[in-house]
Amino acid sequence: MSGLSLNDISKQFGSFTAVDRVNLSVPHGTFVCLLGPSGCGKTTLLRMIAGLEEPSSGRIVIDDEDITDVPTHKRNLGMVFQSLALFPHLSVGENIAYPLRIRGVAREEQAKRTQELLRMVHLPGSGDRPVAKLSGGQRQRVAIARALALSPRLFLLDEPLSALDAKLREAMQVELRQLQQRLGITTIVVTHDQREAMTMADLVVVMGDGKIRQAAPPIEIYRKPADAFVAGFIGMTNLLPVETDRAGRAMVLDTAIPGLRLPDGVTRASVSVRPEDVRLSAPGAGSITGKVTFVRDLGGTIETFVETAGTTIIAVATPRERPDVTAGAEVGVVLPPESCVVVRS
Repeated sequence: MSGLSLNDISKQFGSFTAVDRVNLSVPHGTFVCLLGPSGCGKTTLLRMIAGLEEPSSGRIVIDDEDITDVPTHKRNLGMVFQSLALFPHLSVGENIAYPLRIRGVAREEQAKRTQELLRMVHLPGSGDRPVAKLSGGQRQRVAIARALALSPRLFLLDEPLSALDAKLREAMQVELRQLQQRLGITTIVVTHDQREAMTMADLVVVMGDGKIRQAAPPIEIYRKPADAFVAGFIGMTNLLPVETDRAGRAMVLDTAIPGLRLPDGVTRASVSVRPEDVRLSAPGAGSITGKVTFVRDLGGTIETFVETAGTTIIAVATPRERPDVTAGAEVGVVLPPESCVVVRS
C-alpha cells in the first residue's frame, strides 16, 4: 500500500498562513512525529489530515484515494485528542465500544473487540471501571484503544502525552511505539517534545512558520540538520559563526579549525556542534581559548559552560570523561571538524 501523500497543502485563516505548501510522503506503516514550536502549523496540518479543517489548497491522498473532500467520519481514521475526550458518564468498556456501537456493530462483536483492545493496551478486566477512577496513564490507554476500535488505516494523535508526568510520559512513549510496531499502522503524532520524537518516530518532520524545514529519520535530523532552525530546535547544540579568511581557512570565533571546509561559494555561515562532541583541553593551537563560567553536574553527564568572544560554548562529558576544570579556569575548546555541520541561517 502506498500510504499517505500531502500535495501542496496550505491553510489560510484570513491573511494568516498557518500551513504553507506542505509536501510529504509517508510510506504505509511509518511512525511520523510532526515536531515544532507552538504556532508552527503542526496541529493544523494534523486536523486537515483528519478532515477537521478544510485545506485552502492542495490534496490529501491515502492509499491512492483522494480524501481531500471526504467527510471525517468516512475517512476511516483513528484520532486521540490532547484532552482525550473520553465520556465521563460511560465505563471504560463503553468508551472503547462507542465507535462500534454508532456503526451498528453487533453487541457480541462489540464485547469481543473491547476485550481484545483492553488486553492490547494492558488493561484486561477493566471494562466495568468508571473512567473517573483511572489514572492519567490508564485514561491515555483507553483513549488509544477507542481510537483503534474500528481498525483505522491511519492513527492520528495530537500531543497525547503532554498532560502526563515525566516518568509516565517516557513509559507511554515506549508503549505507544511498541503498539504501533505490532499493529503496523501508519501513525502521525503531533508533539513539541524533541525527546518524544526521537524516541518514537521513524520519520521526524520539523515544522517552522507553517513550512516543513526538514523531514528525515531522527538520527539524521540530529546529526545533519538542514538549517540553523532545525539544529537549534532538536536537542542542545552550539551554533557558532564561521567564515573563510583570505587563505581559505574556516574560522570559528577567529580561530582556524583544521579540516573544516565551507561549501563552494559560501564564505559565511554557521556551524552546529553538539555539546557531546566538544572537547576541552589546555589552551593552544587548534583550539578556541575561553574561560569556564559554570560547571553543572547532572549525575549522568557534566556540562561545562565556556565563555569566549562574547559567546558561550557548552561541552558535555560523562563522569568517566569528566574534565578537571572549575569556574574561572582558562581552557581550550576543540571542535572536531567531522562534528561541525555547516548550516544555512
